[in-house]
Amino acid sequence: MGTVVDDAASMEFHAFFERHYAELSRLAHLLTGEADAADDLAADALLALWHRWDRVRDADHPVAYARGVVANLARTRIRSAVRERRRVSLFWSQREERTENPDIAGVVDVQEALRRLPFRKRACVVLRHAFDLSEKDTALALGVSVGTVKSQTSKGMAELQKVLGSRGGPQKVHAAMARGGETGGTAR
Repeated sequence: MGTVVDDAASMEFHAFFERHYAELSRLAHLLTGEADAADDLAADALLALWHRWDRVRDADHPVAYARGVVANLARTRIRSAVRERRRVSLFWSQREERTENPDIAGVVDVQEALRRLPFRKRACVVLRHAFDLSEKDTALALGVSVGTVKSQTSKGMAELQKVLGSRGGPQKVHAAMARGGETGGTAR
């Protein structure tokens, strides 16, 4: 059961939440330009405030502190989006535009086999073989070590070869993934 102090703090926080949530959400929207993310950022900021509510409510300007938390969360979100855009542009800049006579059945088989792989193995195999990224560039894109890229790619290719059969080996996987963009399907 809560104490009188806990109940008082809870009531104070609830009142603070009701008074300032819309303002904090609007601030997040203006900082990020993303209406959908604004509510999430405001909620995350208020959750962080709740965890430190004993210190926040004693501050001279709790609303200013809350705005600072929203600004920091928005900055982190923007930085993540910029990094993601850089990764995507790196992938697309090294991709061939057209493939003559795509082997649609082969592409479908490879896409199905790829879906069976855990995400990290799949990402390593796709980046190395479909996008022809180096081990270093793949590691940078995924935020892992070069050793992880080597082991995950090797294990992923071994699993693909088991599923697809050994005929053609990595060349079959590489060729089918290189043609994958021409079928209209997407590998997930």
